Amino acid sequence: MSKKRGLSLDEKREKMLQIFYDSQGFFLLKELEKLGPKKGVISQSVKDVIQSLVDDDLVFKDKIGTSVYFWSLPSCAGNQLRTVYRKLETDLQNNNKRHTELVEQCKALKKGREESDAREEALNELKAIEHKHKELKEELMQYADNDPATIEAMKKAIEVAHSAANRWTDNIFTLRQWCSNNFPQAKEQLDHLYNEVGITDDFDYLELPAMAPLAVTDGDL
Repeated sequence: MSKKRGLSLDEKREKMLQIFYDSQGFFLLKELEKLGPKKGVISQSVKDVIQSLVDDDLVFKDKIGTSVYFWSLPSCAGNQLRTVYRKLETDLQNNNKRHTELVEQCKALKKGREESDAREEALNELKAIEHKHKELKEELMQYADNDPATIEAMKKAIEVAHSAANRWTDNIFTLRQWCSNNFPQAKEQLDHLYNEVGITDDFDYLELPAMAPLAVTDGDL
């Protein structure tokens, strides 16, 4: 024998609603969980089914004292369904109107874009121009290192680095002098330490070499 198919959510909702319509009474959740299986809805799913009906305003709940009661009447469901129907009908009308507007916009945009030899020629010319632009852009990137703005930025960066290096050189000389004044007995040890870290006798301030001027071409005049 084939296994009996379980109820879908919509079928479970209909079964639970029928309980309210048949009795037109008020129920606690635990009572509904006992009545559900009689309609084919397992007790474990009754709570979720009832909550979905509450969310759609097909079942109402009120707290009386410490208990929560659920109830629903056929007339309430009918009013709710009519409200939903009117909303859906309005949405459909709005969507139809929007569809008509989009169709008209599409027609308007197609005007002047009909297939023709002139249009095909213009599109091919546009593609050729775009291809040429891409080639020129790639070629320009190859000369980016010679760009005056790039070179000027590099010069400024070199000046900043040069100034920072000499500032630290000055700090090192100041520190050496301080050590010599305060620890004269450790001169040999300090000299050995200086040599180990690269502070030798030829250690001095950096001289910034003169930058060669940029060559001026006919295209720059």
